[in-house]
Amino acid sequence: MTRKLIIFTAPSGSGKTTLVHHLLEHRDDLAFSVSATTRTKRYYEKDGEDYYFLSADDFATKVENNEFIEWEEVYSHNYYGTLRSEVERIWALGKNVVFDVDVKGALNIKRQYPQQSLAVFVKVPSLEELERRLRLRMTESEESLQKRLQRIRLELTYEKQFDVTLINDDLEDAKMQSLLIASSFLDYNK
Repeated sequence: MTRKLIIFTAPSGSGKTTLVHHLLEHRDDLAFSVSATTRTKRYYEKDGEDYYFLSADDFATKVENNEFIEWEEVYSHNYYGTLRSEVERIWALGKNVVFDVDVKGALNIKRQYPQQSLAVFVKVPSLEELERRLRLRMTESEESLQKRLQRIRLELTYEKQFDVTLINDDLEDAKMQSLLIASSFLDYNK
């Protein structure tokens, strides 16, 4: 079996996490790559399931030891990354890896595995719709939301660097499209 990677990326609020969960429900040959982060755990999150929550010192040590495929400071003092051991763990299970990562992380993974990966950029029809979705979450302050929106504007400029763009203007249609895109990639040259 060829070991493959499907990388879903999008600005916050575009629905990439929902689409990744949909794929995991319908493809038993996929497993989710849990990212590592230094940000504070939200009340509903589980360590090792949603993220590997690390201290800043632990994260820095792993960077020094080259244990990350990709990493970056996404927001001030909040680091995110993909541990090399996580990809190896999933491949050892005989499964392909699906990622839910930020735009720069997605591009870094794609650069490291250009022939084995498919990079999918998810977007909604407008910045206004993204802002509406983020406000509905009610997970951050106005200042934090404005920083996130500023970052989103930058992330949208990266769209053309990805293999596929999936527009999430209707969730059920986007779920179907994500499954078609993933199946086409995974089932080709098994």
